[in-house]
Amino acid sequence: MRWQSTWPAKDIFHEYAQDFAKKVNDMTGGDLKIEVLPAGAVVPAFGLLEAVSKGTLDGGHGVLVYHYGKQTALALWGSGPGYAMDANMLLAWHKYGGGKELLAKLYQSIGANVVSFPYGPMPTQPLGWFKKPVTKPDDLKGLKYRTVGISIDVFTGLGAAVNALPGGEIVSAMDRGLLDAAEFNNATSDRILGFPDVSKVCMLQSYHQNAEQFEIMFNKTKFDALPDKMRAIIESAVEASSADMSWKAIDRYSKDYVELQTKDKVRFYKTPDTVLKRQLEIYDEVVSKKSAENPLFKEILESQIAFAQRATQWERDTVVDRKMAYDHYFGPQGKLKKG
Repeated sequence: MRWQSTWPAKDIFHEYAQDFAKKVNDMTGGDLKIEVLPAGAVVPAFGLLEAVSKGTLDGGHGVLVYHYGKQTALALWGSGPGYAMDANMLLAWHKYGGGKELLAKLYQSIGANVVSFPYGPMPTQPLGWFKKPVTKPDDLKGLKYRTVGISIDVFTGLGAAVNALPGGEIVSAMDRGLLDAAEFNNATSDRILGFPDVSKVCMLQSYHQNAEQFEIMFNKTKFDALPDKMRAIIESAVEASSADMSWKAIDRYSKDYVELQTKDKVRFYKTPDTVLKRQLEIYDEVVSKKSAENPLFKEILESQIAFAQRATQWERDTVVDRKMAYDHYFGPQGKLKKG
């Protein structure tokens, strides 16, 4: 099978795509061989859905929010606050809370001949890279800013002039002054793509993409034609890759977070609570409007909310706050703090 990712070859996201392909190739003993090309090799990054649906490509690796222009409800898999869920909890909703069936219904509604496997929970993404620290919501007004999905509407509501660009085009746009600020995803991707070359200020924490995951996509005709055993192997490889990606991300992102500060001299700041609260308020306005316009959007949103209320209540009541343990060991007076 010939695949394409939506990522530049140098990005860790393309590495994740290759990791999945290797798992399938190894688990099938070579009976199925997936070759993954980088973004632009066959079609532009935002052209993946159409190419896979038509069979120009056999499959691909990307994110659902990149198909926002085809059907806005696709952005609910990762573009927004997730109703207090993290990405792993949103994947739990997808598999066990009705999301899988709703996604199939959604793709069918737009005539997309694809089989989709959301996987790979992403950590909360930064607000982005700026020329100077953001201190209040009004600081975003008038900025030429890059984001994707429902975040386009959220940042437009915050007063930014939004431009949705694929990952590989962001840094050059900032360098040429076409963007004042931008977000992509994580310390490793941002470092590899060259964000520190065009900005030394990164704002951490945001609700615009708090619960995103990747998407593995097959042409449905070709996937359905595979033997039952091979389809079962693929589904198991998706889940194995999801776990492996989340573990690799912790290792690599934390290393590059240190390198960005020590070698690249990047200054990190926490996004002010006033900005975070305003994001939530605008998000509610955006999804209310889209729910009124799009019955499927409303159906998916209601399903997510019902699952989130139950799951996040359980999580908040059950999981101990790790901040106390962090401060005990590594805080200013921490027992294990170095230096």
